[in-house]
Formats: sequence, structure tokens, C-alpha cells
Amino acid sequence: MLLFAGLGNPGAKYASNRHNVGFMAADAIARRHSFSPWSKKFQGLIAEGMLGGEKVILIKPQTFMNLSGQSVGEALRFYKLEPSALTVFYDEIDLAEGKLRIKTGGGAGGHNGIRSIDGHVGNTYRRVRIGVGHPGVKEMVQHHVLGDFAKADREWLEPLLDAIADNAAMIVKGDESGFMNKAALAVQGKAAAESDKPAQKQAPKQQSHIRQARQQQAPAKLPETGPMAAMLKKLFGKD
Repeated sequence: MLLFAGLGNPGAKYASNRHNVGFMAADAIARRHSFSPWSKKFQGLIAEGMLGGEKVILIKPQTFMNLSGQSVGEALRFYKLEPSALTVFYDEIDLAEGKLRIKTGGGAGGHNGIRSIDGHVGNTYRRVRIGVGHPGVKEMVQHHVLGDFAKADREWLEPLLDAIADNAAMIVKGDESGFMNKAALAVQGKAAAESDKPAQKQAPKQQSHIRQARQQQAPAKLPETGPMAAMLKKLFGKD
């Protein structure tokens, strides 16, 4: 048995936040693989199913992000699982939008949900880090992660979540590099499809009314006789 935890904050207010991409990943896996309905347990919501021939418990802690370890730790202890049986899906600001990386162990990197889990179960578990980009300055990080994904983000977010769900069994089987490759190809494929769309033809540039009027005017007719004509002939050497 394995435990997959998606991190986020409970409630409709936070549902579309970048900080909730872990919840989104857990929901995508549950839908794709027909897991059981979500039920309340271990201070969270859990769903049960099978991935790659292995029983998997999905959990979405409802303790708010900073206390995620309480829920995850309770579930691990109940099922008598080691931290190595745990995989956590969460947002990572140090990865560009749409990038995904997997690692086992390491520090919290400033993520309060991971810090809480480390405090309750140690750090020897697998982490699926989902890039949401960095706002550029430290002071804007909280606003960034607690802000909703923009409409344009759906271009990479939806294919990435689909790839996570489609290939979740690869995590169970330990094929981490294969899983990351599938995720990368899904996002790149979407970007390539968008770039292959034919460009819209631009309408011909409209000329100003003054320019149009000038083009429609007949060229000025030079005098053929008289003092002005004589002066022009002398000036340009015409007979």
C-alpha cells in the first residue's frame, strides 16, 4: 500500500490558487483511475484505488497548508507505513511554470506544507514538485501562490495534470524519470500545437485620408508659354 498526498488549502476560496495544485493533481488521479468517492478521515479527505497493481490511498489534508503534517502523519501511522511509501504533490516556486521534478528527501525549500510533513514523519519521502513560477521578488511570493492561476496558465496546467493522472502508475513502479519525461512531453506537445496554428492574416494597413487625397490628385501642369516657361527652359536647358 502507498499513500499519495496532494497539498492545498480547503474551501472554495482557495480552490483555484497556485498553492492548491497538489489538490488538483490528487483530484485528477482520482477521476482518471475511478478511485472511491472522497470521505473524511485523518483530518483530511481520502479516496482509495489501484495504480499499477498497487493499492493507493489519496489524501488531501483539510488542516490548511501549514499543518499538513498532522493529517499525513496520522494516515501513515494508521496504515503502519514508512515514509518511503509516501508521495507528496505540491507547488514549487523555484521551478518554471509547467515544469515537474521528482526527488526523494531534501529540505522544505520554504514550503510550509513540506516543512510540516518533515516535522511529523521525517523527510525520506518522495516529492512531486509542480512548477508554478516565481513572482520575481520575495515580498510577492505569498500573493503569488495564494493567487488564482491565470486563464493563460490553463494552456500548460491542464495537459500537465492530465499527464500526472495518465502516468501515475509509473510512480508506483519507481519509473520516476519516465514519469517526468511524459509530463514534459505533454506540456511541450501542447505548446507546439499552439505554435503550429496558422497565423491570422492582418488587414492591409489603411492609408490616411490626406495621403489618399494626394494620390488621387492629378500632377500639376507646367506652363508651356510666357515668362515662367522661358525661365524654366533656360534653367533646365530645354529648347
